Amino acid sequence: MAVEKKAIVKPVTASKSAAPAKKATAKKAAAPKKPAEKKEVIKKPAAVKKPAAVKEVAVKEAAVKSSVTLQFSDDRAYTPTDLVKIAKDVWKYDLGKKVSDFKSVELYVKPEENKVYYVINGGEATGAFGI
Repeated sequence: MAVEKKAIVKPVTASKSAAPAKKATAKKAAAPKKPAEKKEVIKKPAAVKKPAAVKEVAVKEAAVKSSVTLQFSDDRAYTPTDLVKIAKDVWKYDLGKKVSDFKSVELYVKPEENKVYYVINGGEATGAFGI
């Protein structure tokens, strides 16, 4: 047995809302529709978040207290400060220069010769003094 389906038709009543619907259908009929073009959507890759800047924490190393003393077999001893003082005296009294012009010094200690070789201000004065 086949069941017949009947379409239910409602009567159309004239109302205010029906009039604009007619205008809309008229506009639609006037402008023919173009086939819908598929737009290719290009997705940008998700923004990669940069990790927060890591703040470098300055680690203060414990200052190492140090002391250097050069001792010789016959009970002579010199500290680096003593040797620099002697080099300044050579610069001032032996070479006749101003102490304010004394900028840098390199000292080379040779205990077997009982001498200290110096280079003052990058080569402005070179020589040796006995210890």
